[in-house]
Parts: sequence; structure tokens; C-alpha cells
Amino acid sequence: MPTIMPQNELTRKAIRWICEMQEDPEVDKTLSQLIEMAGMQFNLGPRDMEFLERFFKENQKD
Repeated sequence: MPTIMPQNELTRKAIRWICEMQEDPEVDKTLSQLIEMAGMQFNLGPRDMEFLERFFKENQKD
């Protein structure tokens, strides 16, 4: 039986996963594609998806 995690933990895991995928030279996906994939993989809701988009958009400027 899978363990139920708090939603913010799933968002943290999605961020970590996206960062790992961006660093992998074999992964040929855009950031938008990775965010979509993470949303499906970690079963994120619309608010979490919006957060991910804002998070990466703000951090790309730095």
C-alpha cells in the first residue's frame, strides 16, 4: 500500500526531480515538458503546477 505524503512534500520531490532531469545530458526535454511530466508523475494539482512554473521562472532569472 503506498504511503500518502503531504502535498508540499510531493512538490519538493517534483522540484528535485526536475532539477536532476535538467542536469542529465541524456534528457532532451524543455523545462515546460519536464514540469508537465513531474505533474503527472507526482500527481500534482493545478495550484502546484502553477507554483512549479513560477518557481522555475523566477529562479531562471537569477
